[in-house]
Amino acid sequence: MTRSRRRRTRRRGLTAALTAILTAVPALWFAAPAAQADPAPHTPAAHRSADTGPAVRHDTSPTLRSMAAHAHHGHHGKKVQDDDPGEQRLPHPPASPLPDPVVQSSPGGPSAPSTGTNFEGIGAGNYSITGVPPDPNAAVGAGQIVETVNTAYAVYSKSGATVLAPTDTSTLWSGFGGSCQTTNDGDAVVRWDTLASRWVVTQFANVSSASGPYYECVAVSTGTDATGSYYRYSFQYADFPDYPKLSVWPDAYYVTYNMFTASGSFLDAEACALNRSAMLTGAAAGQQCFTTSSSYGGLLGADLDGSTAPPSGEPELMTGLGTTSTTLAYWKFHTDWTTPANSSFSGPTSLTVASYTTACGSSGTCIPQSGTSQQLDSLSDRLMFRLAYRNFGDHESLVVNHAVTAGSSVGVRWYELRMSGGNPTVYQQGTYAPDSTYRWMGSIAEDKAGNIALGYSQSSSSAHPSSRYTGRLAGDTLGTMTQGEVTAITGGGSQTSYSRWGDYTSMAVDPTDDCTFWYTNEYIPANGNFNWHTRLASFTLPNCGSTASNDFSVSVSPASASVAAGSPATTTVSTAVTSGSAQSVSLSASGLPSGATASFTPSTVTAGGSSTLTVGTSSSTPAGTYNITVTGTGASATHTATFTLTVTSGGGGGITNGGFETGSLTGWTSTGTTSVVNSGAHSGTYAARVGGTSPTNGDSSIAQTFTAPSGTSTLGFFYNVTCPDTLTYDWATATLKDNTTGTTTTVLAKTCVSSSGWIQKTASVTAGHSYTLTLISHDDNYSGDATYTRYDDVTLS
Repeated sequence: MTRSRRRRTRRRGLTAALTAILTAVPALWFAAPAAQADPAPHTPAAHRSADTGPAVRHDTSPTLRSMAAHAHHGHHGKKVQDDDPGEQRLPHPPASPLPDPVVQSSPGGPSAPSTGTNFEGIGAGNYSITGVPPDPNAAVGAGQIVETVNTAYAVYSKSGATVLAPTDTSTLWSGFGGSCQTTNDGDAVVRWDTLASRWVVTQFANVSSASGPYYECVAVSTGTDATGSYYRYSFQYADFPDYPKLSVWPDAYYVTYNMFTASGSFLDAEACALNRSAMLTGAAAGQQCFTTSSSYGGLLGADLDGSTAPPSGEPELMTGLGTTSTTLAYWKFHTDWTTPANSSFSGPTSLTVASYTTACGSSGTCIPQSGTSQQLDSLSDRLMFRLAYRNFGDHESLVVNHAVTAGSSVGVRWYELRMSGGNPTVYQQGTYAPDSTYRWMGSIAEDKAGNIALGYSQSSSSAHPSSRYTGRLAGDTLGTMTQGEVTAITGGGSQTSYSRWGDYTSMAVDPTDDCTFWYTNEYIPANGNFNWHTRLASFTLPNCGSTASNDFSVSVSPASASVAAGSPATTTVSTAVTSGSAQSVSLSASGLPSGATASFTPSTVTAGGSSTLTVGTSSSTPAGTYNITVTGTGASATHTATFTLTVTSGGGGGITNGGFETGSLTGWTSTGTTSVVNSGAHSGTYAARVGGTSPTNGDSSIAQTFTAPSGTSTLGFFYNVTCPDTLTYDWATATLKDNTTGTTTTVLAKTCVSSSGWIQKTASVTAGHSYTLTLISHDDNYSGDATYTRYDDVTLS
C-alpha cells in the first residue's frame, strides 16, 4: 500500500474537477488578533471551510468480529512499483543561525525503564505488505490494545495474545456503502476515548481519485470491546485531506489535515471538529472545519490522557511549527454545536521556544542506515503525533516533539507546555541527542505522576533502524531525559530503496493504571523494502502510583552479537532494583533459532545482580538475525530484554568467527601484528585490528580459507583504515582467491586515508567453490605515522 504522497505523484498532471476547486473557497473568514498572530499580510489567518456539514453516511455496524470472519486478511492492492519521490515538505521555518542551545549531549543515569510486555504487531509475518511507510500507532483500552497501520488493524490482549488477526481496515466499514467500504486507502489512526471508554478509528478514502470528493471514515465503538459493533460515519472533503491526526476532547473529536489539490499542490492545514456527543450514541452528526493560511501545515490537536477532563468550556488547543526558528504556533478551536456560527478558530499565535533547525536540510531526508546508501526521511517539517494533554488538577500539561538538527546528527526536540491564563507557555524543553546516533520519528506522553516517556526510531551508518525509548521523572532536572535509553527491538536490516519511514509512531498510556506506557514503532528484520514489522512494548517509570511495590529491571549488554554457525555468543544480563526491596529473579530465554541453546550462569539472581547468557549455535543453525527474548521472572513482576543474534554462514562451510565476537582470531591465520579489539567495532563488541598503533614493518594480515555454502553468492566485509601516511608507503588492501579456479580478485584496492570510517566491500562467490580471503594492512615502519586497519562483519549471503 502506498502512502498518500506517492498516490499524488501518480496523479500529477491530472486536472481536478472545477467544482471540487470551487467548493474550497471559504464561506466565512475569521482573522486572528493582529497583536498575537504571526505575520500573514495577504492571507487571513483562518477561515471556515466549505467542508463543514453533516456526515454523508452513518449507520451502526454488525460486530467487528463477525465482519472480520469474512474479511480478507491482507491488503488486496498491487505492490508499489513506482519510484520513491519522498515526502513533499510542508511549510517550515528557516534554519537557525545558532546551534541548538538545549541539546542533551549525554545519556541519562544508569536507571532505565525495564520493558514489560513486548510483542510483534502487524507486519510482514502476519499481513501482506504492499508499501511503505507503515504508519504504526496503537491505543490501549480497559482490557485490549488496538493497533492500526497504514491499511490494517489488529486487536490484542495486554499480554500480547491476538484477539483479532491483522485485517484490512476497510473491514470496519463492511456493508456501509461508498468509498469507505470499497477502498482501503490507509492513514489510519486509533484512539481510546478515556472519558467515554470507547474506541475511535479513522481512515481516509477515495484518495486515488483525480477529482474527489474525498472522505474521512470514522468508527466509534458502541462499548469497550474493540471486536464489537461500531457507529460508523463518512465525512466529505473537496480537496485531498492528507495525514489525518485524531485527538479526543470533551466537546468533539478533532481531526487535523494537510490539504492538497488533486494534482498534489499544498493548500493549507485544515482542522475539523466532529460532533462527539452525537457519535457516542450513533445519531446523525456533523463536522465544523476551519483552515489556516498556506504558511502552516502539520497541526496537532490536544489529545486527552487520564480521566480528568479539562476545565469546562476550554477550547481545543492546536499547535504546529512556527514561521521562525524560535517559535511554535498555536490556535484555539472553540466549537458551538447549538449555534455553529459562534464557533471560532483563533490564531496563529507565536510561542517562543529555544532556537532549532528542522532536521536534514531542505530535503528532510538524511537519516543513514547500516549496509545501504539509502537515507530515510526525518519528517522534520511537522510536530510528531501526539500532542498529549493531561489535567493534573493544579496544572494542565501538554507534551509534544519534532526532529531537529543536533550537531552532525539528528535528535528529538521535546517540550512540556503548561496552560497559564488560557494560553500555553513553555515549562521545559530539551533536545535528546546523547551521542552521534540519529533519533527521529518520536512520540511522547505523561503518566499520572507527571513522568514523561519519549519513544523514537534510531539509526546510523553502522546500525539498522531500531525502536527505542527513554524518560524522565516528574521531579528531575528540567529539560533532560534522566532515565537510561532502552531498545524495545533491534532492527536486523535496513530499508534499501525507499526513504519513507514510519510517518508516525505512538506513545499511549494504559487507562487502567494511568502508569503503564505502550510504545508502537516499526523495524525491519532484514534488508529489504516491503518487509517491515511493528513492535509494541510496555514499560513503567518509577514512582508512578500511590505506593512503591517491589520491582526490578532487566537489561543486556551488549545488546547484539554476530557469530558464525557453530560458534557461541555471550552477553551480560543485568538486573536492578527499581522500587521496594530486592527479590529473586529467575532468568530464561525464548526465540532461539533452530539448533541453538541458551544457558545462564547463574540462572537465578537477586535483583541488583548479573548473569552471563551464553547462546550456543550449531553448524545447522540457519543464517539470519534473531531477536532472543530474555525474561526475568520475580515474585512481583516479570520483565524482558531483547538480545539480537546474527548468525552467519549456517548450513555447512562458510566463514568462521566473521564478527570476531569470540574475542579472538579463532578460525583465522595471521601474520605480522594482529589482534582483536573491544572498542570501535562495526557491530557487536569486537573487531580485528591488522597492524598496530605503533609502527610495524611490512604486511600484517589475517586470512581464512572457506567453502561458499549453497545459496550464497556474495562475500562482504567492513574495513576502517587509519593511515596518516601516503599510498606510496602505507595502505590497506584485501584479496579473494578462488582456489577452485585458481583466480585471485582484489576486493579492496590499496587505500590510504587518515580515518576512513567503516566502509563495506563485497565480492561475488560461487557456491561450492573454495576461497581464501586475506585482509591486509601495510606499514613502512616510519616513526610517527603508524598505519593499521580494523576489519569486522565478514559474511556470506
